[in-house]
Amino acid sequence: MSKYGTIPTSSSAGGGVSLGGASPLDFISRAKARGASALATRRPWRELADVHAVGLPPSLGDAYLRVRANLAHFAMNYAIVVLVVVFLSLLWHPVSLIVFLVCMLAWLVLYFLRDEPLVLFGRVVADGYVLAALAVITLGLLLLTDATANILSSLSIGLVLVLLHAALHKADDNAADEVDRWYAPVSQQPSH
Repeated sequence: MSKYGTIPTSSSAGGGVSLGGASPLDFISRAKARGASALATRRPWRELADVHAVGLPPSLGDAYLRVRANLAHFAMNYAIVVLVVVFLSLLWHPVSLIVFLVCMLAWLVLYFLRDEPLVLFGRVVADGYVLAALAVITLGLLLLTDATANILSSLSIGLVLVLLHAALHKADDNAADEVDRWYAPVSQQPSH
């Protein structure tokens, strides 16, 4: 039977790139599924930009509770906002933008989209070491591009935007449920 025009579903033993024992198509399928599930936690942008839900909190304690609830409720939206601010700030630094995109790709492949532990020279590398190595390499490469001040200022701007929105946006009544999902209450230990 001819296999012309069909897409292989698994890598053959003789060739192909192997990504952790799976074919590149399997890796791409997993990446799409994980990306879709991560974006599924995003709230509608209309809800985020609702001007009727904006108001000054009556107290500092209420502002803290709003920030906590909104950070849990709009977590994916806030992450997208910060990444867009950083991306836009790097448009005038093309080398830094390329380095940033390559580093993001490395983070996706080596940390976020992995199903299996990373094996290097026959040894399993713990996630903490992968995280630390990626952070040091990313920071080092971005330092070499002379855009560190630009990146730090854009991260600061993104953080200020997120905190301002989180403090001024009135949290829904069901926001406490989401806070409990993201933040576990600290139990009081009796002192002896």
